[in-house]
Amino acid sequence: MACIYIIEDDPSINNLLKISLERNGHRCICFFDGESALESIQKTVPDVLILDVMLPGIDGFEVKKRLRDDVPVIFLTARGEMQDRIIGLGLGADDYVVKPFDILELSFRVQNLLKRVKPMSNEFSVGQVTIDLYRRVVLVHGKPIDLTPQEYALIETLVINRNVALSRERLLEIAWGSDYLGDTRTVDVHISAIRKKLNWNKVITTVSKIGYRLEVDP
Repeated sequence: MACIYIIEDDPSINNLLKISLERNGHRCICFFDGESALESIQKTVPDVLILDVMLPGIDGFEVKKRLRDDVPVIFLTARGEMQDRIIGLGLGADDYVVKPFDILELSFRVQNLLKRVKPMSNEFSVGQVTIDLYRRVVLVHGKPIDLTPQEYALIETLVINRNVALSRERLLEIAWGSDYLGDTRTVDVHISAIRKKLNWNKVITTVSKIGYRLEVDP
C-alpha cells in the first residue's frame, strides 16, 4: 500500500481518483489547492503525488518547485501543449498525463512509478501460498507447485498488479507475448487451473466485462 496525495480542484475528478486508487489498495489524501498540500507535506511525505497544474492560488508548477526533489510527481492536467509538457518534465516530474484521461491507464502509470520509487519485496504471501518473485517459484505449505510458464506468468502479473482489475487482453499480452495469436478464452482456462492448484477461488475474482483481479488486504 502506498500513500498518495491527490491535488485536484475539480471535486468529481478528485473523487474518481480517490475511489480508483483506494480500490487498488492505496491510501489517498485529497487536496483542492496547492497551499494546503504543501503544508501537509511538511508533516507527511507521500509516496506519489498526483498534481493538477491549474489550481486556485499557486499553480501546480509552483507547487512542484516548492517540493522536495525526492517526492515523486505525476502531473494530471488539461494543459497538453508541448511547451507545458516541457515545463512540467523539466521541473523534475516523473510523468505528465493530459486530460481527458483513462483511469485504468493512470492506475498503471501510478503502479509503474511505485515500482521504481518503492520496490516491492521479492516474496508475496496469501494464506498458505508464497510466491518467490526472485526464484520464480510458487510454494503451498512450503512445497513447490508445478506450474506451466504461462500459469506462473499470470500469477506474477496478478501479484505485481494486486487489487487492480486486468483485462483478459492485457493478461494474454503479458503471459503469452504480444505476438500470440490465440483468443482470450485461454486466459480463462489457465485462471481456472491456477485457482484449483492454489485454492484461490476467492483470491482471484472475476471482474464483469473486464477480466480478473487478485484481491488482498492493503
